[in-house]
Amino acid sequence: MNDMLNPEIEDLNQKAEQYCQLLSNVHNEISKVIVGQDKIIVKLILALLSKGHVLLEGVPGLAKTLLIKTLSECIDSNFVRLQFTPDLLPADIIGTKIYDHNSTSFRTVKGPIFSNFVLADEINRAPPKVQSALLEAMQEKQVTIQGETFPLKEPFFVMATQNPIESEGTYKLPEAQIDRFMFKLLISYPRKDEESKIIHRFTEGIDVKIQKTISADQLIEIQKFNHRIYTDQKIRDYVAQIVDATRHPEDYDIDIDNKIEYGASPRASLWLTVGAKSNAILNGRGYVIPQDIQDIAYDVLRHRIILTYEAEAEYITSDQIIKTILEKIPVP
Repeated sequence: MNDMLNPEIEDLNQKAEQYCQLLSNVHNEISKVIVGQDKIIVKLILALLSKGHVLLEGVPGLAKTLLIKTLSECIDSNFVRLQFTPDLLPADIIGTKIYDHNSTSFRTVKGPIFSNFVLADEINRAPPKVQSALLEAMQEKQVTIQGETFPLKEPFFVMATQNPIESEGTYKLPEAQIDRFMFKLLISYPRKDEESKIIHRFTEGIDVKIQKTISADQLIEIQKFNHRIYTDQKIRDYVAQIVDATRHPEDYDIDIDNKIEYGASPRASLWLTVGAKSNAILNGRGYVIPQDIQDIAYDVLRHRIILTYEAEAEYITSDQIIKTILEKIPVP
């Protein structure tokens, strides 16, 4: 790095270390309730720091609701769970205007979307019109109720879940809408030893009190600091090459012909960079290294690479494609 930058980098490192300690306390508090799933917890914290949202895919009963509820309790903020069903209406999420007989005028009733932490449970069970009401709020950070626009409170974090094993009565999320999620995370079953701990923790009447370890203002402060993390030109080029390789694999001598229908969008480059900065903070660093990119590449790219029918017929997954790309692109 340039010698001129060293004092600035040193200052960023010191701040990152302070924030790293705060965030480590958040992780420890969540771990008091959630057994295992450490990688998922880290990714949720990363998305939160990056002002991104998460699509979490996993079978029922893996503590997805408890996970985001516990996260919200650590950060002194409010939480709401929305159960998506086929008969849900956009007004059930964003709110509506009702006529007040006393004042002979319409007044706005805000919906549950006006919370800091929103769990959209089984998002693929609601029709596209309802999905788009939520996704508009995620993208624009505001809600329009019958022509009147309201900003959403900061911090604002959405975790949507979907069940991979049940397709009956579901509406597939359009690719353009899935693209608005920073991460798509795959949550798996606990290990045998973790299952034993879960049984003990939740059947013995053990009452765990969650401490509020960080305020909403502190979180917003860290989110702002995220943009100051130093990213070298070589790192930016590395990100651009990874994303470009999903669109033009032949330019990088990557043999995945007829496997990718559409490559990743420019949002992938932005989230890879912002997420890498958050990863640097979690590791107490004021600058990004290639490992930060690699740590989040699968989660940022897996839902942005659209596979061809040939790839799906051969049971090739987007994760396998990403692995091939990361192995081929030279690390700076």
